[in-house]
Amino acid sequence: MTFSKKAMMGLTIVGASFLLAACGGGSSEEAKQSGDAGKTEGLTVWAWDPKFNIAAFETAETFYQKDNAAFKLNIVENAQVDIVQKLNTSLSSGTTKGLPNIVLIEDYRAKSFLEAYPDAFYPMTDFIDASQFMSYKVEATSVDGVNYATPFDTGVTGLYLRKSIIEEAGLQTSDFENITWDEFNDLGVIVKEKTGTAMFSNDMNDLGLLRVMMQSSGAWYSGEDGSTPTFEGNAALAKGFEDVKTMLDSGVMTTHNGWDQLLANFNGGKVASIIQGNWITPSVTTEAEQAGDWTIVPTPRQAGITGATNASNLGGSSVYILNIDGKEEAAKFVSETFGQSAEFYNELNTAIGALGSFAPAIETNAYQAEVPFFNNQRINVDFMDWAAEIPAVNFGKNTYAFEDLAKVALQDYLKGTDLNTVLSQTQKTAETQVK
Repeated sequence: MTFSKKAMMGLTIVGASFLLAACGGGSSEEAKQSGDAGKTEGLTVWAWDPKFNIAAFETAETFYQKDNAAFKLNIVENAQVDIVQKLNTSLSSGTTKGLPNIVLIEDYRAKSFLEAYPDAFYPMTDFIDASQFMSYKVEATSVDGVNYATPFDTGVTGLYLRKSIIEEAGLQTSDFENITWDEFNDLGVIVKEKTGTAMFSNDMNDLGLLRVMMQSSGAWYSGEDGSTPTFEGNAALAKGFEDVKTMLDSGVMTTHNGWDQLLANFNGGKVASIIQGNWITPSVTTEAEQAGDWTIVPTPRQAGITGATNASNLGGSSVYILNIDGKEEAAKFVSETFGQSAEFYNELNTAIGALGSFAPAIETNAYQAEVPFFNNQRINVDFMDWAAEIPAVNFGKNTYAFEDLAKVALQDYLKGTDLNTVLSQTQKTAETQVK
């Protein structure tokens, strides 16, 4: 499924504060209830991140209550890792006692549940029109043509540029539009030489950048079946390794450890750009004195890769309904909010800056808004134009298992081991260790 340029104009949002949703994080604190203490009536929801995901369900509850006054949600905050563990523990034991009616699952993890427990989730095919959602989100949440979720937020990526640093180097932000990673490195070398500032920082313990590179070329760690490892012979993966090494060796890319250092680097002017999902926007705009000094352009693409695009995704999650008592009511609630209401997404964008993957929302006022911080750039329109171009890939059920192997492989390559050798060895390891 693709969207025309006209259809995509406006399907937008001012970036989201859903770092945890996008990056697969979540508080490690004990689960706690959102809302009235002791509240137990109504449908139960499990989600993480009170400022984004939980706030989204609170907004949906209020929106739905306009026509369903007696409706209530019992929203329970859990770290994402705890949700994964609890679901696996219950579903593997064959019991549904204690499970929620509605649960948020990160797109990278979805297939591991859908393939292992095919009867545990209530199909949404009859409740949503999948053609109204971004194709890459539908791919992540469906099996054999059955839609098992209502796609929610998109982690469409962008290249955020600090104009003052770029211009100090004698360049313009327009020089960075629709370029390859090779060209990005060349420009970054100029910035580094002229200003002493690296272009961006990257956490080498998190391969989000590599995922961005691969998905922009329609590739993943595994093949179209979502299970067969493709380390060997994967041109996009190999090019990603090469590009990371090139930018690290040139000084265009510096490194950070953890979220706080990432923020300190771009908020403090230690780097000239950010390469992240749109959810990073609130962290950029917190520095009010930098208003007017940032712009956002398309993500670089991989050179020499057939089908490579200047569009990619990093993170995102979707809404699932457990196949238990209350599923019909839950499906009606989810479909009439997250599943089919542009008005709801307008309210959600206004409330928390959430960028949904529901195409009709493109025409709403909130999605069309100019953003003063970015010199009135309609960043939401831009983000969703790019989102329409993101290649759909099958994340499969082993993304993080394969990524653990990729981390080791990348480090071996950076230390000097031949790239083909590294990928060949990793292929053999993946074939024997990951099932």
